[in-house]
Amino acid sequence: MESNAVVLLDFISTFAFAWVGARVAASKSLDYGGVLFVSAVSALSGGTFRNLVLQARPSWIDHPYLFMAIGVAFILTLIQGKRTPIGKFGLVLDSFGLGFAVVAAVEVSLKYEIPVYAAVVLGALSGVLGGLTRDVLCQVPPVLLHRETSGTVSVLGAIVYVVLYKLGQDSLVSAVISGLVIVLLRLLSVKLKINLPKLK
Repeated sequence: MESNAVVLLDFISTFAFAWVGARVAASKSLDYGGVLFVSAVSALSGGTFRNLVLQARPSWIDHPYLFMAIGVAFILTLIQGKRTPIGKFGLVLDSFGLGFAVVAAVEVSLKYEIPVYAAVVLGALSGVLGGLTRDVLCQVPPVLLHRETSGTVSVLGAIVYVVLYKLGQDSLVSAVISGLVIVLLRLLSVKLKINLPKLK
């Protein structure tokens, strides 16, 4: 059973990923159905993957109001049109969505008493899966694989959470600190154009 905190984090990350997914889809001139589909898959795939690995029902089955977040993101995209760039607001929103998704995944994983290393891996994968799926569906080079450090900061944030958890910190404190680590490092890496080295 998911805590209220996890449900809230799921809702916020769902909206963030849904809106960015819809914006990317709109920029590729997809029709309304395509935009809505990409938006929904971007928003729900990470949490669904997390719960299926943990042999739990996906959150959207028990909390259908998550679809409200997708609906709002879709309507906002229709109002904005395809020419409106994602911009800094989109980057910040996506970063918070990433942080919330990773934190929620790690918290749920630890409640299922899986090894901490597995919680870190599952947290990071759950956080980046939506964006990766979005880019593949929209036929653009995946941000995760070519630039930025979303995968790296997701792993670091997940590690911070499990360390605080092992030190006996309150789950809320752990969530806030690890979430901020992810958001701030992601935004800083984008601003300073910090990327992982590439093979030559």
